[in-house]
Amino acid sequence: MSIKEKLVAILFGPKAETGDAEEALRQEGAQTEAAEESMSFAAEDPAVIKLPAEHPMLQLHALRRQTAGSLPAPRLCMDEDGVLPEELVRREKVRLQTGLKSVCAARLKSIRGSASRHARREKAGEGSAGASEPPGLDAMPCFFLSSDKLYAWALVLPPAEGGQELTREMFSLAMKKQGITYGVDDRLVNRLAHDERRYFTLFLIARGKPAFDGKNGNIVDYFPRVVERVLEVDEYDQVDYTALNLIHNVKEGQEICRLIRPTEGEPGRTVLGQEIPAKSGKPVALPKGRNTEISEDGDALIAQSAGHVEFTGRSFRVQPVLDIDGNVDLTTGNIKFLGDIRIKGDVLAGFTVRAMGNIWVGGVIEAGSTVEAGGDLTVVKGILGDGTTTVRAHRCVFSKYIENATVFAQENLQTDAIINGGVYCDGEVLVRSGRGIIMGGRIWAAKKISAVTVGSKSERRTTVVLGGLPCANFERELVRRELKDLETTREKLECQPDNPAKDSLLAKVRMKLSTAELRLQQLDEDLCDLEKQNSTKKAEGRLECGTARAGTEIRFGEEILILRQEEHQCVAKMVCGEIILT
Repeated sequence: MSIKEKLVAILFGPKAETGDAEEALRQEGAQTEAAEESMSFAAEDPAVIKLPAEHPMLQLHALRRQTAGSLPAPRLCMDEDGVLPEELVRREKVRLQTGLKSVCAARLKSIRGSASRHARREKAGEGSAGASEPPGLDAMPCFFLSSDKLYAWALVLPPAEGGQELTREMFSLAMKKQGITYGVDDRLVNRLAHDERRYFTLFLIARGKPAFDGKNGNIVDYFPRVVERVLEVDEYDQVDYTALNLIHNVKEGQEICRLIRPTEGEPGRTVLGQEIPAKSGKPVALPKGRNTEISEDGDALIAQSAGHVEFTGRSFRVQPVLDIDGNVDLTTGNIKFLGDIRIKGDVLAGFTVRAMGNIWVGGVIEAGSTVEAGGDLTVVKGILGDGTTTVRAHRCVFSKYIENATVFAQENLQTDAIINGGVYCDGEVLVRSGRGIIMGGRIWAAKKISAVTVGSKSERRTTVVLGGLPCANFERELVRRELKDLETTREKLECQPDNPAKDSLLAKVRMKLSTAELRLQQLDEDLCDLEKQNSTKKAEGRLECGTARAGTEIRFGEEILILRQEEHQCVAKMVCGEIILT
């Protein structure tokens, strides 16, 4: 069989006349041209469906071109506006290719069948002048639904053998028969009957509404559930290995975590008008533990008391008392806590412990450490310093002994011995238990100092100061020391060569200097006001001791009395502006 005969057989069936071969060749050329244009277009856009040269649609296109003359090439783009998800386009592309091939093949078969019947009638003499013409094939709207029925595409095949061209009513009726009623693009439907590309073009004709499942409830934590050791670098590019940030403080009434409530699902609707159910989000419960409560609106977990927040694996809890089983060392780092602290071991040298509540230390506070309590401070074995150890309590201090340390107590201080200590106490200093000795150093109490023995046999200077405002003066002295250190640091930095690091550090030091100067100015003003208010209380202080050794210095304001000999069972107090020892 020749090439011409093969083409005729393809387009008109095996019984077609070879006289139509030339027309078949023209149709083959049209198919090849349309296929090349379609494939070229498809290479530019992944949403375009490629048509191979033997695709039935190209044969239909060639037949239409034979009767209509000029005709645009097929345009099969799933997403002209670029609004569809890429995954959807990728998933539905294969289904659309299969559906298009099936519909076009069936249409081509119908055209061939109609042409064959017409040819047989003509051959049998039924095509005389009085015979009626066989009915033509009207334009054929075809619809393709996505697998989830949320999208519908339309493709209109042209009429054949004198059939009716596409009309709006024809298209709407076909769409209605398919059940496509929701999300229809009415503007596209209205203009489709008059569009020059209405045939052999794929249109996204309807879009459904996807269902949106509700979001599950969630918890927003303001404190970590897993405690990690975080080392911080200071402005001098140095790491402080004592600052591990292991304690997470919380104030009373502060939020620990907040609940994000689940949302309701939003049902969707397919292009067929069917409702798509949606799931609502699942609720979660607040991880309530000991010393926590849920807020009135039920959306937050709140601390019932100040303390340390920790997560137990199932819930948050607040520990009002922080228990340290061993020493305060590199395993714990420096400690800052809003509640009470119980330390079973020692506070090792170089570490800092601060608490808003009481502090209990079962061992020793070593040299070079700093301890500050918002309440009482109790040290079972004593405070052993090296001149740099500082201990502060905003209430009372209880310690076995105090040696080479500076101690600040806003109420009372009680110990067995004070050796070379610096003590500032707004209440009473009681050294009556144990040895009951005060030896060396400077002890300043606003109300009373009571000891078994004051001074030493070697006449080592021991200064006892009574009356006044010891704590306020101590605060001012600390700020003055800070100012002096900052000025020394500034002078050293100014002597260094100019560089960006120097400028940054110098700016920070100057800022700290300004802040310290303001604090000192404020403290001076406050101290002046307090001295005016408490001027009558200066004479209230008194010293009571069993033995006062020679070399002991007793001060009341500007008045000074130095003992030249040992005194027994004596009381020192201020009478008529003079220090009287009785």
